[in-house]
Amino acid sequence: MPLNRRKFLKKSAATGAGVAIAGAAAAPADAATTPAPADRKHPRRYSLTVMGTTDLHGHVFNWDYFKDAEYTDKAGNAQGLARISTLVNGIRAEKGRRNTLLIDAGDTIQGTPLTYYYAKVDPITAEGGPVHPMAQAMNAIGFDAAALGNHEFNYGIETLRRFEEQLDFPLLGANAVDAKTLRPAFPPYFMKTFHAPGCGRPVKVAVLGLTNPGIAIWDKAYVQGKLAFPGLEEQAAKWVPKLKSMGADVVIVSAHSGSSGTSSYGDQVPYVENAAANVARLVPDIDAILVGHAHVEIPELKVVNEKTGRTVVLSEPLAYAERLSVFDIGLVFAKGRWSVESVASKVLNSNAVADDPEIVKLLSDEHAKVVEYVNQVVGTATQTLTTVEARYKDAPIIDLITRVQEDVVKAALAGTEYASLPVISQASPFSRTSEIPAGEVTIRDLSSLYVYDNTLVAKVMTGAQLRAYLEYSAEYFVQTAVGAVVDVEKLTNANGRPDYNYDYVSGLSYDIDIARAPGSRIRNLTYQGAALDDGQRFVFAVNNYRANGGGAFPHVASAQEVWSESTEIRTRIAEWVTAKGVLDPADFASVDWRLTREGTPVF
Repeated sequence: MPLNRRKFLKKSAATGAGVAIAGAAAAPADAATTPAPADRKHPRRYSLTVMGTTDLHGHVFNWDYFKDAEYTDKAGNAQGLARISTLVNGIRAEKGRRNTLLIDAGDTIQGTPLTYYYAKVDPITAEGGPVHPMAQAMNAIGFDAAALGNHEFNYGIETLRRFEEQLDFPLLGANAVDAKTLRPAFPPYFMKTFHAPGCGRPVKVAVLGLTNPGIAIWDKAYVQGKLAFPGLEEQAAKWVPKLKSMGADVVIVSAHSGSSGTSSYGDQVPYVENAAANVARLVPDIDAILVGHAHVEIPELKVVNEKTGRTVVLSEPLAYAERLSVFDIGLVFAKGRWSVESVASKVLNSNAVADDPEIVKLLSDEHAKVVEYVNQVVGTATQTLTTVEARYKDAPIIDLITRVQEDVVKAALAGTEYASLPVISQASPFSRTSEIPAGEVTIRDLSSLYVYDNTLVAKVMTGAQLRAYLEYSAEYFVQTAVGAVVDVEKLTNANGRPDYNYDYVSGLSYDIDIARAPGSRIRNLTYQGAALDDGQRFVFAVNNYRANGGGAFPHVASAQEVWSESTEIRTRIAEWVTAKGVLDPADFASVDWRLTREGTPVF
């Protein structure tokens, strides 16, 4: 039977979102009957196990839709909720289901062709549309609650609300608030009661959900004027005391926020992106935090609260359902109340178990539909294109992205006052393993090239602004002196910058001198063979993540926007290849940039 979903007591006029007033849920049906009071001379103890996943990103099975094969990697990992279900069943059998809780920390409905298919191809928002496979899987496994992730907003609020309706458990977001009233637009918390044998007073467990403030930037087109996303620390400080006053004996935070204390968006938002450890350190009365968003594995991290001196335990399971975090919480009943006396956490590996056959049976048809969809042939490639060297060499496969974006923007601006401005384009080497093989080209080949659901935006920028933009992008490379050995495995990702925050810019020619210090690396910057005029205006074709400030690249977020659309760049690439029929690098590839050291090419 589904869990009792909390019912919203009133609606926000601005968004139609439910405003949470209370978060209590009924005790599980298999809970023990109320026992006799505890013996005062011998305090009663109770053990609660909280299991957690995060950043599932649409991974139901251990399947790589881009390779049309079982997922494998060098570390031997396995993916998918079908594996998680087996792990969860094992914990419940060991601990007793009535003594367990299962939660998630967000980023559920974006990330694979499966999630794209049920958002765009056979959308869950259509009248009589399907139930989202992630909702089906999570309902069947028996999740109790989940926090909102930033990628929940990628397909718009309508898709998110429909997904929410299909769940048998609440989507939590204490810091996802109505932009006008600042009241919660999603349930802030969930409460569940557990009965401990031998004690008449039940254990009340509260789960507070917190999402990421960066949503205000990353999905600005969907949320601006509708939703606001204040800081995790501030909202936790507001809600945790309320939960304690409502009788919560245990407070768990499910936070779609990493633990590093850093932000990828600089000072564009006055709240920390990866704030989970800050929450533990600054907000009293939290016992454990399920961490998400960062895609790192943290079996156990202990943080001492500054105000109480108590230790808060954090855990982050690896993304894509590769790990399950397990918190074992020990409580003692004394002086008429339950108190937490111990918390320990660990992660379990999905590669240690097989798929749950019930989940396989449940979603085999949906999986088969997506496999058929991604294997549709849309064109033919004259040669193999790959991203293997795209981080440090101008690769034709990335030029394909920039060319498609240029063509789309030029067509969109035809006949407007901006039609006479030259169009240049930005793209990033998202994947290190993407390949479009010679011969037949399928949707899955193109999907592996552009793994995100970004859309296209056109901004007007000057030559000077583009020079600064390129300098910032070039900080991606590790400074390497003339004569020093160049190790391509150590050449990139300086200061932890991810590949998706390094940009090619087509239409300009330039060298990146990696022997020079960051900020002075762009050399020989030209446009059509002449030195770039700092005052010249360009239309810059850029993805919506970057256009809204993602990665904190200079000038682009504040630049004049002259056009945008909701069609995914991935779809535009497929349309372009379909129209051409033949994918030939002669039609789109150009060498726009190279790495140098004091004028000498590195490669």
